[in-house]
Formats: sequence, structure tokens, C-alpha cells
Amino acid sequence: MKTNYWKINNHTSANEQILKEAAALLSKGSIVAFPTETVYGLGADATSEEAVSKIFQAKGRPQDNPLIAHVASQQQLKQLVSELPPFAKQLMDVFSPGPLTYILPSNGTCAANVTAGLSTIAVRIPDHPVAQHLLGNCNIPIAAPSANLSGKPSPTTADHVWADLNGKIAGIIDGGPTGVGVESTVIDCTQEIPIILRPGGVTKEQIKDVAGSVMMDPALAGAKEKGQPKSPGMKYKHYAPEVPLWLVEGGPEAIQAIVRQEQQHSKQIGVLAGSQTAKLITADQVIALGENAEEVAIHLYDGLRTFKDGDVDLILCEVFSEVGIGQAIMNRLKKAATTYIGK
Repeated sequence: MKTNYWKINNHTSANEQILKEAAALLSKGSIVAFPTETVYGLGADATSEEAVSKIFQAKGRPQDNPLIAHVASQQQLKQLVSELPPFAKQLMDVFSPGPLTYILPSNGTCAANVTAGLSTIAVRIPDHPVAQHLLGNCNIPIAAPSANLSGKPSPTTADHVWADLNGKIAGIIDGGPTGVGVESTVIDCTQEIPIILRPGGVTKEQIKDVAGSVMMDPALAGAKEKGQPKSPGMKYKHYAPEVPLWLVEGGPEAIQAIVRQEQQHSKQIGVLAGSQTAKLITADQVIALGENAEEVAIHLYDGLRTFKDGDVDLILCEVFSEVGIGQAIMNRLKKAATTYIGK
């Protein structure tokens, strides 16, 4: 399959033509990758089971892993659900468009393979001009998981998508690097208070400020997930780089000690760390992710993708604070890691 590659630029009329072409492909049942403010998504008509099945095929994604339906407005969102609790509406008024996904009772508009046969649907309103214009041109809900091969680091640039899915999808819209860098927060809105199923771009503290209270799903603390997952990112291994990834507590001294130990076994070692820690590490490759948690989130997946099999044998990554968006960063790293080395 030939994969179209469209580059969004400052020429408005050209961009409009690109988005019309992409929307036409989506409306005909093809799958197209596009940027959101979190990561690049792989879109298909959420009302067509046949179109959605192409997402699973291209990504190699398990069929019982539900997808998120993307819409352009609250009005479109309400057309997919049978109930909207007052606290969910409050959250939407503050955070949507934005990186917050709502689990709500489905009214059956979306195809069964979007919801993985569940009675609920995951839906969000992305806050990215390309995504907004594309959804507006389609005028249909678009199911869109991250546009990468299943289990691999999510894509934050169009080049990441091309590396994984060229020849497997109809098109890629290059809208530049994404902004948040990690996926949306997913909250279950089918209970009396919101329950975070996947931490992401909107923090627990921000949700609590608006809704008054919020719970964390027990599975996030290591409790075994029972039955089908309600949300993407709950059940399967995700975000894994090409080579083994070890998380290391204890700061630069602990990381440097492991670097020396593993280099004695003739291993090439790569290190991912915040900027301050990275300055204190000597290894075969060192990537500084940023000065603060927000910068680390933006650069995390690109950092994981930078280390290639053959260049390094092992990646060491420092353990970050789980405050604010740090909770999402560590959620992704724990799912990607093969080993966790504590103090």
C-alpha cells in the first residue's frame, strides 16, 4: 500500500486541501495518522467496524483493547453517549478540548470493535488545530489509538509514524511535534466520582480541583486487572524500546555504578535522564530529557525511540517523581521497563 505523506505548512489553502483529502479517505473507510496535542493518532471511521478493523491490523493491536473515539465538540460527544454525569460536564467545560478522555455509557453509535464489546465508550475532544479541522471536515467520530506498532513507544512526530507504519496505512499528516508528549488522562465517569484509569496530560490534582474528588484505579498501584480493560493502556505491555530498559532509583550515583558494572561485561549502555542528572553521567550514549517534568514528558518517547538495537545493549533511565505529570511519565516507564532497580 502507498502511504500518502502530507506536510502541514503556513499556506492555509494548501492545508485545507490536505485535510479535505485526508477526511475523504477516512470517510471511505481508510486509516490515516494525524497529530493531536498528546501523540499522533491512527484514525478510522468509528462508526464502521470494517474501517476500525484496519487499525488493529496495521498496529498488530489485541482486539480486546478498546479505542478512544475523537470528536470535535461537546455536541458531537453527546451524540455517542447515553448519559453525561454533572461532574463529567464540569470537567469538559474546563479541560476539553484537551488531553482528557471520558469513559461514559455508550449509546451504540460507534462500532463494537471500538468499545471492545463493552457497554461504555472512551471519547475525547483533542486540542490541536489539525485534529480539530480534520474532525470538522469528516463530521464523524474518529477512533484513534496512538499511531505506532502495538507495544512500541508512542509517536510524537510524523517521522515516528513513518518508521512504524509506512506501507500499512493510507496517509500521514505531518503537523510537527506534539505538545504534551504523553497520552491523555483517562477517567471512568460511570461511578459516583471520577476514577483515573490511565494518568496523562491532565493531572490528578487538576481533576480534583474541578470535580472535588477523584480516585485512582487500583490497577495503577499493581492490583490485578479483572475482566476486559475499560481503557487503553491498562492491560498490555506498552511503550517498549528496541532494547531492554532498566529503571534505576538512587540518582546519578546509582546509575553510574550500573553503567560501570555493565560496561565491564562489554555492554554498550544508553542513559535517559533529566538534564541535571544527565550532566553527571558518563556512558556510551546519554540523552537529557529536560529540566522539568513537563519537558521530560514531551521528549520521553523520542528518547526511547532514539536508542536502537545494535547501538546500545541496555538503556538505564532514572526514576522520576510521581507528582503532577510525573505520574504519567512513571506509568509509561514502568510499562516499558524490563527491570526496576530500587534503592
